[in-house]
Amino acid sequence: MKTVEDGHFVKVDYTGTLENGDTFDSSRNSHPIEVEVGAGRVIKGFEDALVGMAEKEKKTFTLSPEEAYGHRKENLEQSFMRSELPEGFEPQVGQVLALTNPQGGQLPATVKHTDDEKVTVDLNHPLAGEKLTFEIEVLEINHEPSPSSCTPSACCSCGSTCS
Repeated sequence: MKTVEDGHFVKVDYTGTLENGDTFDSSRNSHPIEVEVGAGRVIKGFEDALVGMAEKEKKTFTLSPEEAYGHRKENLEQSFMRSELPEGFEPQVGQVLALTNPQGGQLPATVKHTDDEKVTVDLNHPLAGEKLTFEIEVLEINHEPSPSSCTPSACCSCGSTCS
């Protein structure tokens, strides 16, 4: 029986929920994700849970903040003058923006406060400080990536809330 090891490309269906039961991300109504195990493109706890699983195996597990996005850091707020924003752009409190870091990577930033002069954003990951529960099913285990695979860009790859 083939089981997941580092270096394998694993197609996975998943649903991620918060402690209160709210779903924060899922592949179930879209497409399974493909994870290159050991590449570090998804959160470590998710990747670690895949190791040793077999095709068609299902598992439910909960990750602590340390295994997911870490704890919230209150010093990760930053303010921008409205004049630095694109003309006509009106950020809304609670909106998640994609900021670009000096290396060209994107960082999620949640709008915390706006006024006539400035916008304050929280640079913590939106799921920082949260315990995350995942229900996963390994659909395929391969040695090469699938030609049509979804490129991991989030917690569980193709989701919109993790990175």
